[in-house]
Amino acid sequence: MRNLFMLITCMMMVAGCNENEHGPNDVADVEAAVELFRQTMVAPDESVFYKLTSPELTYGHSNGLIEDRETCIASMVTGKYKFLSLELSEQTVALSGNTAIVRHRFFAHTHDEGKEPGTVTLHVLQVWQQGDEGWQLLARQAVKI
Repeated sequence: MRNLFMLITCMMMVAGCNENEHGPNDVADVEAAVELFRQTMVAPDESVFYKLTSPELTYGHSNGLIEDRETCIASMVTGKYKFLSLELSEQTVALSGNTAIVRHRFFAHTHDEGKEPGTVTLHVLQVWQQGDEGWQLLARQAVKI
């Protein structure tokens, strides 16, 4: 009987220590952050971009350009990159500790500064990190498809 009690106690302790165990609310919180970022790309708001991005952000565009947080936000709010509409599909979210890996297909109607209106279809990888400010985008890389 004593051995059974010890076995059950050990199993409960191991189950309680699994820091990579996440619930549906964690995934929903990441999805909400991704959706708010998408909305903010269409209707740029500098304060929302700052809330949603890490100071260490590295933002890779499909043309090979890599921007830091300041440059990325400036590009969005000044209209250098202008999204008239933006749809995300085929999204997956994988959680590991305080990190989320998000992949999706990205389709947008654009009218970037100095260019004719157009469309873009991409595959995007985002890395989000949960901290005191909530979920923040740490890294993003896009590739044309």
